[in-house]
Amino acid sequence: MMERERNGAMTGFNKAFIEQRADPYVFRHEDGKYYFTASVPAYDEIVLRSADSLEGLKDAPEKTLWKKHDSGDMSQHIWAPELHCLDGKWYIYFAASRSEDIWRLRPYILECKGADPMEDEWVELGMINRSDDDIYSFEAFSLDATIFENKGKRYYVWAEKVSVGIQISNLYIAEMESPTKLKNAQILLTTPDYEWERVDIWVNEGPAVIKHDGRIFLTYSASATGECYCMGMLSIGEDEDILDPRAWKKERCPVLKSDREKGFYGPGHNSFTKLPDGTDVVIFHARTYPEIMGDPLYDPNRHAFAMKVEFDDRGYPVFDYKNMLFQ
Repeated sequence: MMERERNGAMTGFNKAFIEQRADPYVFRHEDGKYYFTASVPAYDEIVLRSADSLEGLKDAPEKTLWKKHDSGDMSQHIWAPELHCLDGKWYIYFAASRSEDIWRLRPYILECKGADPMEDEWVELGMINRSDDDIYSFEAFSLDATIFENKGKRYYVWAEKVSVGIQISNLYIAEMESPTKLKNAQILLTTPDYEWERVDIWVNEGPAVIKHDGRIFLTYSASATGECYCMGMLSIGEDEDILDPRAWKKERCPVLKSDREKGFYGPGHNSFTKLPDGTDVVIFHARTYPEIMGDPLYDPNRHAFAMKVEFDDRGYPVFDYKNMLFQ
């Protein structure tokens, strides 16, 4: 941990859940076991830990499941892995680039050959396959895929930059035909519309889904990865057409942002899980200091934090630093 973080940065709210793990993803399996994966500071491997409780993940041993290639595809910037169990099999969805072209980010898949993701072999399946009628998806900088289900259908949401102009990062959605292929061509879900989504870089990325009382909420992250990084939110009724972008409602203001008093800087790229009693929890990363030397992307101290999610009178999620867990 950096010296400046040890000295005077703690506030009573910002004790890390898991240190130096960005883009944190927690999966709670049907057997009650919790799994945690995330981007590591060197961006060179995919790691996984498991525990019988969410809090137990903090000190659980971590295992390297896969390491980057020396060159070519999947040799640089191993980012934002997510663990999913689909049709009885374990998959990890992640982004990677090439050492020869470090910003050529594309979405890739690993599959576990057995029933135990911590112990059994993982194999590469290559990139996610776009639908047969799609000539646009994954032709440019693409990352941060997540997956959710609704009414018996499975959906894939990801961030991709338009391949021309100033390279705005948008979120796209498609139904999934299988765990490795999309069923329809990309549909634009959201683009950076507001000033708070356009600080330094115009970005919508890092989607994550939480459901409550018949409504689907999709959070995402906006702007550059420093103190300006924050979380926005879209929502839709579960009976509406998930592939109709006009059916989604976008919140006008961020739902979680930096708070200097409580010591959180650049919160974002979250995931959701539940405690055994059904309490919803958001897992997100943030820094505990504002001053970053050099490129924020390569500052190692984006830590994972855990926060209990409350819901307001409308049934919308509320993210409040007073609800931090494991402090």
